[in-house]
Amino acid sequence: MGKASRAGNSDGLEHLARIGLIAFGAVHLLIAWLALQLAWGGGGKSADQSGAMQTLTESPIGRPLLWVVAVGMIALAVWQAAEVLRWRSGWSASGKTRTKALRKSGNALIKAAVYIALAVLAIRFALGSGKSSSQQQQETTAGVFGWPGGQFLVGAAGLVLIGVGVWHIRKGFNNDFLKQIDTSDASPSALRLVTRLGQVGFPGKGVALAVVGGLLCYAAITFDPSKAQGLDGAMRTILQAPFGRILLTLVAIGIAAFGAFCFVRARYPERT
Repeated sequence: MGKASRAGNSDGLEHLARIGLIAFGAVHLLIAWLALQLAWGGGGKSADQSGAMQTLTESPIGRPLLWVVAVGMIALAVWQAAEVLRWRSGWSASGKTRTKALRKSGNALIKAAVYIALAVLAIRFALGSGKSSSQQQQETTAGVFGWPGGQFLVGAAGLVLIGVGVWHIRKGFNNDFLKQIDTSDASPSALRLVTRLGQVGFPGKGVALAVVGGLLCYAAITFDPSKAQGLDGAMRTILQAPFGRILLTLVAIGIAAFGAFCFVRARYPERT
């Protein structure tokens, strides 16, 4: 427990995690830019993580930047793994302590999985073997359909994503994100900035995640992996809705705000 706590609180890992948060924010800003291009007729790349990585690849220093993103994402994953170890002693406790430990550990595991997936994606694009996130999701969904009960697993994954999206929306409306970071040293103006970015960013990302989950559920119901189109498919689904351009623009603004929130978030430590 002591070693895990020291690992999680080490200065080196904290600095790498800050780089990771900045990289995570940059990926969201790129996704938001691609979504805006899609909304207003200039879109060419996928409005998702793979499109963001492809955009980085095409910049003059794209490949070094992708390696920075990958290292940052790995650092964030290690940081979250250290959180799991730090809360492990609470698993055998009782009452609220055990509930909090399990909730913190579960959240950390989910975040670590997301960061590892982004790190792998960045490495693939850095090595020149990257491909569309939507294509990967369709291939994964098709593979899961071949498992016993695969259709139900895909549907369950869709429901989980919808739940995560709703959780993000609720988190933004209730300002719950402020409970996770220590802003005691923040000035009033900085606290207002963090609050506004979270209030816009979490609901914007939540809507996108909920639509991705809805597409997965649709793929499960129709037993058609091509319906599982990932974040890019979610953006295009929003665009096809009534007032789609306006809705997609609002979602893009929300995702951009979440990216900016990650930049500011890198400034403040995690609240225990």
